[in-house]
Amino acid sequence: MADVVLGTSLLAVLAAVLLAGARALFGPSRTRLRMAGRVALALIIATAGVGIGVYQLTKSRTFQLAGTLVPRVDTAERVVALTFDDGPNPAHTDEVLRVLDDADITATFYLTGAEMAENPAAARAIAGAGHELGNHTYTHRRMYFLSTDAASAEIERTDVLIRDAGYAGPITFRPPGCKRFLSVPLYLARTDRTTVTWDLEPDSIGEIADDSDALVEHVVTNVRPGSIILMHVMYDARAASREALGRIIGELQADGYRFVTVSELIALGE
Repeated sequence: MADVVLGTSLLAVLAAVLLAGARALFGPSRTRLRMAGRVALALIIATAGVGIGVYQLTKSRTFQLAGTLVPRVDTAERVVALTFDDGPNPAHTDEVLRVLDDADITATFYLTGAEMAENPAAARAIAGAGHELGNHTYTHRRMYFLSTDAASAEIERTDVLIRDAGYAGPITFRPPGCKRFLSVPLYLARTDRTTVTWDLEPDSIGEIADDSDALVEHVVTNVRPGSIILMHVMYDARAASREALGRIIGELQADGYRFVTVSELIALGE
């Protein structure tokens, strides 16, 4: 809601400055030059402010210019969706799958097309274990200022590899870094794709990213029914996240939470 208010406010500010400019240009001749200068300065400032605001909106977890966006789901049930970004990386895929299997839960993996192409066996292992595969683009590029063809290639090529891995369920989309602008949301809306973000991202918080105890505490303290949890577990540098993973699952299960895939969570909110 805050992001929607920000977007509306930015448009209102720009409209007000343009209206003031029109009044100055068509007002009494003795004040036109002075007023036009003031309006020009105000317009520059407003344009800069709007530009900064638009940039913030393009990486918002809760606002998107077009299409369906899901940052979490409103539900009274104690359910959460555990999601992982990036990979698959054969160095750690089996370890993560063992943790999930030991806890008897399913999760959603947002994989990149390039890494699936390099590591098809790891992608098949994830799908074969019953987990959901999501689209995290082919090259993991930020989705700014792309042509429709470029956006389509990033997403469609990855969809093909997801199907090649043996996954047959719905495919949701997560933009790298949550960044997308103009052509990408419009393409997602036109192709009826759901963008999924998150409301908890413990290992993206710099001061706790390397502290497994702090990661567990952050999730347990801030989780709520319908949360979508984002973690990064595929690379060597994410040892703290992998160490925290089983503990997070155990703590939430002990607190009565049930783990579902993103698509299952979305269905609960419909």
